[in-house]
Amino acid sequence: MMDWTDRHCRVFHRLLSHATLLYTEMVTAPAVIHGDRARLLGYDACEHPVALQLGGSVPEELAEATRIAGDWGYDEINLNVGCPSDRVQSGSFGAVLMERPELVADCVAAMIAASPVEVTVKCRIGVDDQVPEEVLPAFLETVHAAGVRRFTIHARKAWLQGLSPKENRDIPPLDYPLVEKMKRDFPQLDISVNGGIASLDQAEEFLARGLDGVMVGRAAYHDPAAILLEADRRIFGLEREITRLEAVERMRPYIARHLEAGGRLHQITRHMLGLFHGQPGARQWRRVLSERAPKPGAGLEVVDAALAAMAEAAPGAGSDALTG
Repeated sequence: MMDWTDRHCRVFHRLLSHATLLYTEMVTAPAVIHGDRARLLGYDACEHPVALQLGGSVPEELAEATRIAGDWGYDEINLNVGCPSDRVQSGSFGAVLMERPELVADCVAAMIAASPVEVTVKCRIGVDDQVPEEVLPAFLETVHAAGVRRFTIHARKAWLQGLSPKENRDIPPLDYPLVEKMKRDFPQLDISVNGGIASLDQAEEFLARGLDGVMVGRAAYHDPAAILLEADRRIFGLEREITRLEAVERMRPYIARHLEAGGRLHQITRHMLGLFHGQPGARQWRRVLSERAPKPGAGLEVVDAALAAMAEAAPGAGSDALTG
């Protein structure tokens, strides 16, 4: 979710759900060591529980990045062994590390030694011509031996040659049964499934079949209310305490502080475009924010205009249509 789940996105998503675990964008270990740490690692305290996702393939660098991140108070440090982007491949990390489980084991061992919180791994079922039924269990066994207990498995291969990162999210077939088999074969591990999951109905089915967790990416971003508003009640047994309109109102102080600090409205509202997905007037909400929020000087009046346009487009729908 690079360029998607930044700190503004996570603050918004946390308003919708108290209990879900949020993940940062992937940050490379060298960037943490040498870059602007406040920009790369900073987050709002309201985001907890939140996991930092690191990318890298040099144990010493990952250990140092983990030590640095430990001072920022993240709830989990996750090593990404699943991203297929060109930038990741050129750096010899991400999904390409599926071909080097021993190196991954060295990396996580170094991270665990440096981390005050749990170190986890997100991986694919394999890459290119690998046979997932053979390489995935060997990968889990090797990395678990180095101290990792929690894995999130994207149930697709990554084709590093011949497919773009976007195509790698859709074209390789999903193999959910293999992920479920890994949970049966490795009952001592905490295994979550990822990839192509578009609803809480699917998530509940995976949990009912014995998986420990479900990671939802694009569906939670494009239709956050359908996933996050309902997750607290359906998955965690908590009463839902907020509506879509209330979420907009609660974002106002955060937006105001961001604008006062010199930020742009669009940096936040771009993550809110899908809030009213499927609701009356949702198109007008998206249109006003998309057209006016990126303009210099845009402020909270643009949010007011988007709400007004939505209400005007659905005058007979009643408040329940916008607050559910």
